[in-house]
Amino acid sequence: MAIKLKFLGGAKTVTGSSHLISTEKSQILLDAGLFQGHRDEFFQANSAFHYNPHKIDALVLSHAHIDHCGNIPSVVKKGLRCKIYTTSATKDLAKLMLEDSGKIQEEDINYVNKINKRLGLALRKPLYTRKEASKVIKRFRSLSYGQRFCVAKDAFVTLYDAGHILGSSITVVEIKDATRNLKLGYAVDLGRKNLPLLNDPVIPQGLDYLILESTYGSRVHAPIEEAKTKLRDAVQSTLERKGKILIPSFALERTQEVLYFLSELFKEQAIPSIPIYLDSPLATEITDVFKYHLDYFDPQTQRAIREGSSPFEFLQLRYVRSQEESKSLNNDKRPMIIIAGSGMCESGRILHHLKNNIEDSRNTILVVGYMAQDTLGKRIVERLSFVRIFGIEYELNAEVVVINAFSGHADKFELCAFVSGCLPLKRTFLVHGDLEQSQALSENLKAKGIVAYIPSKDEEVLLE
Repeated sequence: MAIKLKFLGGAKTVTGSSHLISTEKSQILLDAGLFQGHRDEFFQANSAFHYNPHKIDALVLSHAHIDHCGNIPSVVKKGLRCKIYTTSATKDLAKLMLEDSGKIQEEDINYVNKINKRLGLALRKPLYTRKEASKVIKRFRSLSYGQRFCVAKDAFVTLYDAGHILGSSITVVEIKDATRNLKLGYAVDLGRKNLPLLNDPVIPQGLDYLILESTYGSRVHAPIEEAKTKLRDAVQSTLERKGKILIPSFALERTQEVLYFLSELFKEQAIPSIPIYLDSPLATEITDVFKYHLDYFDPQTQRAIREGSSPFEFLQLRYVRSQEESKSLNNDKRPMIIIAGSGMCESGRILHHLKNNIEDSRNTILVVGYMAQDTLGKRIVERLSFVRIFGIEYELNAEVVVINAFSGHADKFELCAFVSGCLPLKRTFLVHGDLEQSQALSENLKAKGIVAYIPSKDEEVLLE
């Protein structure tokens, strides 16, 4: 039986994760993520498929981050007709993330087309619209952790808790025929131990092959407890100046982690009682999904919620929905904490709050997530004297505090420990990482006597 594995995306890079398993009887797609890049590169990379979507028998989705689920509507438009298997939490989160992705694309194309129309250039179309994104959810089928399910003629899938975000999964694909039984593990993305809200990652046993992320293949994370301590210190020092704390945050998982730590600090009376405004419609909807999927939390969080001490419902927390209420916060001179998207300060309501507060030295911009090159968030992290917001330059007088301890990805030690726990393995494939990170992880594994391979995009290998 010939079994082939093709690396369609997320190879030697961290976006656009997608991999194809092909047997003589079936084809199974692991993730269909969006490749992130500049507009033309983005459209080209996410429109070209080096496989036939009509022939896919099952799509298995690991989790709801856009770099893993964001191109599903495009694949469906190109002919995918199979079921999409994932956890129930991922299904609900993916609906919100995909609809928001469609909305953002429509808004971006509308902006471009206004310019193109004025210049007499051809009008463009988005990859998919919000309406098209909403329709794909009818193809989703929910699986529970540990449930072994037949997804194709010769393939079974079992999902295990990845500990990365709510509902995230390690996928184990079992290919069976008359002569052998092959098991492939897919741990992209893999979480850390002792993260708030979530259970620790499960290490699957009996694998022949493993596809593993390498995002932080050369790095060591600070303990997650450090995030709480630095959050406390930033709040306290800003309140001494009677300032505001602005937190640009990703809507999925990072926002909920920040709320968790703030609720803990209030319980411990480690910070004064001040209002917290979650000013992000998407983050608010995602938090509602978190409240609904109680069973995915770790036992400590489940117990706290059942006892009426939810990290998403406490006295100081207010959810901001309307634009009018959002704008009113800039006229409110009281000390407060404002959490808003987007996480890299490239769009969303955080831009309005930065515009109105960045020049006041009493205020703090608290960075809790990754800031990519060429983003406003990165320029703030680099503490440039002036930054441009809505085309106008503002002086960066606010204090900038960066907390690197927040991360939902395993570091080099955790990745190596995970692979060691999966042994014996015939082969490990390293994906979802910049090349230098993948190479560093490969060297660390080699030092432990474990051989790892770094595939290239569209490379196909034979699983023996």
